[in-house]
Amino acid sequence: MKKDSIVAVTKDTLTLAAEKEELLNAVKPENMKEGITSVVTDVSIHMERFIAMLIDAIPAVVKAIVFLIIGLFIIRTVLRIVKNRFEKRNVDMSLRGFLLSIIKFVLYALLILSVAGNLGFQTTAILGALSGLVLAVGLALQGSLANFAGGVLILLFRPFEVGDYIENPSNTEGTVDKIDLLYTTLTTAQGIKVFSPNGTLANSVIRNYSKITNRRFEYIVGIGYDDNIKTAQNIILDVLKNDPRVVQDPAPDVFVNELAASSVNLTIRAWASKDDYWAARNSLQQEIKIALDKAGINIPFPQQEMRIISDKPENK
Repeated sequence: MKKDSIVAVTKDTLTLAAEKEELLNAVKPENMKEGITSVVTDVSIHMERFIAMLIDAIPAVVKAIVFLIIGLFIIRTVLRIVKNRFEKRNVDMSLRGFLLSIIKFVLYALLILSVAGNLGFQTTAILGALSGLVLAVGLALQGSLANFAGGVLILLFRPFEVGDYIENPSNTEGTVDKIDLLYTTLTTAQGIKVFSPNGTLANSVIRNYSKITNRRFEYIVGIGYDDNIKTAQNIILDVLKNDPRVVQDPAPDVFVNELAASSVNLTIRAWASKDDYWAARNSLQQEIKIALDKAGINIPFPQQEMRIISDKPENK
């Protein structure tokens, strides 16, 4: 055992000595100079190769840039020509935006593939990668695909068009400005832009106020119990019949709707054309109030009668 220990210690000592000698040789000036020279040489070789690749690629890059500029100019020209054709042929406004979006997407996709081909990329490999990417994106963006399908359904069945005033159950309402691939742009009565997904619009109940000729408005006016109901009805009907914005067929109607706590409530129903609806609805209520005031018809406000009962006997 003692002999083995001596042999092991001897080996370790020799190993340390060899490592020390190797380290001393490495830090010698002449050896360090050779190492630095070797690294610099390798870097120079790689730089020369990289510069040579850049020089060789300059014609292809210049060609691709020129092709890109020409392609962008051609795309803009084609889109302008298509837009002018749509206007001359009076193509439906709803269809114009949708078709222009599709044409623009296809043209830009072709331009990108052509530029990639000029740079030396294999277009078949790019198409294969794009098909896989489209599949993955399609699975991740199912909502967007639903919106695209909704846009196609809207253009096929035409529940509304550009310029129509619509409303859906999600309280989205406004005038249709544009129907794109994924979204329909609306402008509300307050001038706010609303972007509604086509999928939601295609799968919900749509109220289209522009597809109608006339539209009905309704008021509820209360008169006092002491006032004559027939007199109030005739006054209101005279106001409605003398206003040219009110449609007389069907004729305006005024009837007792409720015997409320403080008033007899009359329901007023009349029709106006869709173009005059808001103006007539907003002004006639004021005219009816003025006419009733002139006739002395009271429009009471809510009131309650209070009685105080005392337990103390009255003094005689």
